[in-house]
Amino acid sequence: MTVIFFGSSSFSVPLLRSIHQSVDCVVTKKTKPKGRGYVLQDNEVKREALSLRIPLLEIDSFRDEQVRQIGDLNPDLLVVASFGLIIPKWFLAIPTIGAINIHPSLLPRYRGPSPIQWAIWNGERETGITIMKMNERMDAGDILLHETVPIGEADDSETLSDQLSMRAAKILPDVLENARCNGATGGIPQHDDEATYTPMITKEMGKIDWHMGSTEIMRQVRALVPWPTAYGLLDGRMLKIFKACPSSGRPVSKEVPGTVLAVSTQGIEIATGEGSLVLAEIQLENRKRMAAVDFARGYRDIIGRRLS
Repeated sequence: MTVIFFGSSSFSVPLLRSIHQSVDCVVTKKTKPKGRGYVLQDNEVKREALSLRIPLLEIDSFRDEQVRQIGDLNPDLLVVASFGLIIPKWFLAIPTIGAINIHPSLLPRYRGPSPIQWAIWNGERETGITIMKMNERMDAGDILLHETVPIGEADDSETLSDQLSMRAAKILPDVLENARCNGATGGIPQHDDEATYTPMITKEMGKIDWHMGSTEIMRQVRALVPWPTAYGLLDGRMLKIFKACPSSGRPVSKEVPGTVLAVSTQGIEIATGEGSLVLAEIQLENRKRMAAVDFARGYRDIIGRRLS
């Protein structure tokens, strides 16, 4: 069985590692220059493929010349995990067995590009892994396997992604073996009327409205780690927030939302539209990431200042 693996992010790496002995070629999105120096940095999947000595192709789109090389391999199965490009219908028709996708939600809920972030932001208590047969519609193929994973109160998008990826990596080898023996058959059709869709996460979504309640702000913080990171403005400078926790029983504040109420060993307490929130790990613009209590020690008269 000839297997082609498609992936481009850190979520894909444990999955590739778990089945690498069965993978004949890895396809990943071509790296784009980043930073002020426009430096090319290989993505995690490319580095893993090179480390495992698996043939690698990098593409920008399915119009690229390299795509013909994939067809020349006469693939039996495509395995897709966080690839970042929509695979067109004509290409899905090439493999003899078909194409399967590993999606980090319990489909049909949270279709689209950002299921982990929105599950946290919406306050879900569980999410999971769906392995499905692919068709030309986004995340709408027949379900081959569901696996539920709880969302912890301290989980952010980074830690939850790691959990889901590792869980999927344990499942995937058996899925591949079943496809080799029986084909990608027996899937359960999704009910489109139960589907929800996740919009793409943007930088603008990081701006905190301190008039929201502390619970909602805390979910926003957790959802947007590691990118783009929730933030407020302190004296006109961006203050990124990586970790926050509920305040410990302070009476309801009458201060304007965004006002710094206190500093403790837990961090910096901020008034919100409903209750207060303790910022535990932060990063001021052009400064390093640090514990909020350490930041407060070096920021004079921070109590009473207001984040906008």
